[in-house]
Amino acid sequence: MMPAEEKTVNTESMIDRRAVVARHAIKINAPDPQHVLTVGNGDFAYTADITGMQTFTDYHDAKSAMGRGEVAVNTATMSSWGWHEMPNPEGYVLDDAMSRYETSRGRVSYPDRYDMEQAMRGQLTDDNKPGAWLHANPQRLDLGRIGLQLRQSPDGDVETDPDTLTVVHQELDLWTGIIETSFRYSGEMVRIQTAASPDSPSVGFRINSELLRDGRLTVSVRFPYASEGFFQTSDWDSPNRHTSVLTSRGTGSSSILRQLDATSYRVDLDTNGATITPDDEPHQFRVATTQTTLELVAAFTADPTAPREQPTGECFDWLRDASAQSWKAFWTSGAALDFEGSSDPRAHELERRTVLSQYLTAVNSSGVTPPQETGLITNSWQGKFHLEMHLWHAAHFATWGRPALLERSMPWYLSILDQARETAARQGYRGARWPKHVGPDGRESPSPIGSLLIWQQPHPLYLLELLWHASSPEKGASLLEDYAELVHETATFMADFTEERDGVFHLPAPVMPAQEFYDAAATEDPTFELAYWWWGLEIGQLWRERTGHPRHERWTDIQDNLARPRTNGERYDAVATEPYLRRDDHPSLLAGYGLVPPTPLIDPVRMENTLCEVIDTWDWPSAWGWDFPVMAMTAARLGKPDLAIDCLLKAEAKNQHTDVGHNPQMGGILPLYLPGNGSLLAAVSLIAAGDDARAGGFPKTGWTVKTEGFVPWPSTIQHN
Repeated sequence: MMPAEEKTVNTESMIDRRAVVARHAIKINAPDPQHVLTVGNGDFAYTADITGMQTFTDYHDAKSAMGRGEVAVNTATMSSWGWHEMPNPEGYVLDDAMSRYETSRGRVSYPDRYDMEQAMRGQLTDDNKPGAWLHANPQRLDLGRIGLQLRQSPDGDVETDPDTLTVVHQELDLWTGIIETSFRYSGEMVRIQTAASPDSPSVGFRINSELLRDGRLTVSVRFPYASEGFFQTSDWDSPNRHTSVLTSRGTGSSSILRQLDATSYRVDLDTNGATITPDDEPHQFRVATTQTTLELVAAFTADPTAPREQPTGECFDWLRDASAQSWKAFWTSGAALDFEGSSDPRAHELERRTVLSQYLTAVNSSGVTPPQETGLITNSWQGKFHLEMHLWHAAHFATWGRPALLERSMPWYLSILDQARETAARQGYRGARWPKHVGPDGRESPSPIGSLLIWQQPHPLYLLELLWHASSPEKGASLLEDYAELVHETATFMADFTEERDGVFHLPAPVMPAQEFYDAAATEDPTFELAYWWWGLEIGQLWRERTGHPRHERWTDIQDNLARPRTNGERYDAVATEPYLRRDDHPSLLAGYGLVPPTPLIDPVRMENTLCEVIDTWDWPSAWGWDFPVMAMTAARLGKPDLAIDCLLKAEAKNQHTDVGHNPQMGGILPLYLPGNGSLLAAVSLIAAGDDARAGGFPKTGWTVKTEGFVPWPSTIQHN
């Protein structure tokens, strides 16, 4: 998980980092379908239930939970490389989902032909079938489930009710990344340790119980088919559509070759002498021992022909120790804060959220590709990335002094640069236009919203600027060399996308703002996007200067003459076209002065008035998890830390963080939402460190605060 250059210990820390982390160890004493724990490394994760393994699958199935009137989080095993595509007998391509929009440039095509309601009902009209297939493919794979089989007697039925467990105690030690679980079943105690490798797709377990001796406790390894549905369920009802072939590699070791259509991978199982045999059901295998201790390490390999790496030492010990060392390196690197001694009762909760969010984003959002909204815990939107969320997932790594964890995902943009150029060219623009909803192959997914969204366009620029800002001079020079072309192509599209009328440059229709409920065909000049466009072009200018080039004259002309956001009295509207301001969904107009640093386009006094009105009048049940950190960032930029904390911890349904740190949003579709965790960390870093032009700071009354290691956010003040 931790890149080598970040494995440094802060020996001069004034904060007892281990004590801060230990205060928020996750402890669970009863089953709850929403409470799962995840171990992983950014590119691989294993999510466990109350047993420390994936035992009660149906209890955590989203559709089953809906039938019980509950919300559940699935227990899955996922990776950044595990993807699958359903057969495409009709040969659908992106052109089959295109519509044409009339613009001043002529007719421009966008892949918007996709009806989500039809897709969710499974009742597609012929004209929506291409978009539905393209939207759902590829999908991220659930690589397999490794769980306990508990029986009251050796020949009894497998237990399916987690409430039969007694004396339950489970704890995730965040400092080591190890889950310790214990419970009583059938009169005997069961104790389990669970850990993931920090640098490979491997998970391991040590199980201790007398139940192992007579077969009342065995381990099940089983595999589903891929699922293209919206819910986080896996397909256990299509055994004939995939294969799972077991091969013994000697005592206690076996490999399972998986094949799902054109996708294949391998799972290597190593134990301390246990037997591994096919079970009664297809794609299911049993691991059993007559000892009181069972050790199992499962290594998942994307290339089934790759040579197997044999671990050294004890089967489980090496993995457990590697996890502990890596997580210690993580927590002792970068930034930290400590609110101990604060009298404001919210301080402890904010500290808890920041600690758990650091863990969750490191596990789920620090991989070699942008993450999906639910990370590697469970699938949402078929497991694809939403690139407008990448900034929320990962920007904080730079401002928390861990830029290498952000940098890992940036080469992916280089891998799809040619496709982004093709998208821009198809629409009559120069440069590179980035998609919104996308898989690792870079092919955008049809959507009447996503294909017209623009606020993800400056994201690669901002993320790279944050990286440069947090890097040493030597590393900064390397970034300039590696990404200068990407920066230029991105800024070139942004400049070409604007439309000049009477000397003023506009963001023209069709455009979908971050507040996704406007008519894209008639919407222009959204407030946030205007400010972000100026800032994105400014980053492009800065990178030109750093690489020895003069500022781009056309970009300067656009910056100097970019349309000013529409105002209504002493506040801003959201867009420059009717209905001007809706008070639901994202209050994203606030991000124009908060996420975006001060620019010539935004008057801070008017933005403060806008913030106050949004707080008082917004339909908060319709908001999303990252909206509250957005408000906090605006308040922080305005120099109002008390208001920033009020916004950050505003008591609303979608601003809750569960006992395990998840930020739930939409029932079984989005039972957790990592953009909420990442944006919280971004806001905390801005409050703590401020920017280049203004120091940060928490409220003075009721807060006892220690901070260290934060990197100030960039500010345009230094460049004007």
